[in-house]
Amino acid sequence: MSFRIPSRWAPYFLVSPFLILFAVFGLFPLVFSAWLAFQSWEPTSGIEAMKFVGFDNFAFALTDGWFWKSLRNTLWLAIATGVPQHLVAIPLAVFLHRSFGRWRGVFSGAYFLPYITSTVAIAMLFGSLFSTDYGLVNQALHAMFGTENINWMRSPEAIKPAVAIIVFWRYVGFNLVLYLAALQTIPNDLYQAAKLDGAGPWQQFLRITLPGIKPMILFGVTLSIIGGLQLFEEPFILTNGKGGADQAAMTVAMYLYRLAFDFSDFGGASALAWIMFAIIALLTWLTNKAFADKQVQA
Repeated sequence: MSFRIPSRWAPYFLVSPFLILFAVFGLFPLVFSAWLAFQSWEPTSGIEAMKFVGFDNFAFALTDGWFWKSLRNTLWLAIATGVPQHLVAIPLAVFLHRSFGRWRGVFSGAYFLPYITSTVAIAMLFGSLFSTDYGLVNQALHAMFGTENINWMRSPEAIKPAVAIIVFWRYVGFNLVLYLAALQTIPNDLYQAAKLDGAGPWQQFLRITLPGIKPMILFGVTLSIIGGLQLFEEPFILTNGKGGADQAAMTVAMYLYRLAFDFSDFGGASALAWIMFAIIALLTWLTNKAFADKQVQA
């Protein structure tokens, strides 16, 4: 006896595996987190121990000094890593696109490699490079400028630049690939016409290349904002989950993790997560509005 699905139900049956997985691992955690943000709860006490506290968790997060410190750290790292990524990736993509032709894929793949490399391996590598006594970074600085060895991991002033260098090195190749893909959509006829009109390379870059890749710049900047405000892996592994000296490298995502799993305050952590969602949504909206305004003026 064969089982036959009515034709009108076949599409729903075919997409049901995705819908079930999304409901269990996507929708339910989202809804549960929103509910938990208004509760006081320690998992070890069981579900029945939940206590409704209203907006107390949000009030606690917004008046918590550690939250504001971690937010300042996060914004500093997001700017220090995000802005250089695009300032380097755009001209580098233009150079590869114009100079290497069919070989540009090989070079872009080399730049993209850090993005797909294990974060743990990257952190271990840079931990050795930033070693106080034997790291190549300190040796290079001493050879060039005669500086004393810097304790990168234990200095509040040095640990944030160290994390920023790692994040920049890892993600600049990702943006490079995005911009290379965008450059290939610009018709070469535009550059030929510009040359006939006497436009130099710089004028071509400003008048043709940048407007042509503007949608991809918006996409890349938006991803940088979202990723920068959710930064977790690199500082967590590099500082053994503690945030470094004086918590100088503790991001909001790290503080959220510690609030939940070190201090068992899942309600406060959930409220903090939704506050960060609102901040990310606001900054993303402002970014889209800024790019849209520029397009209208052009």
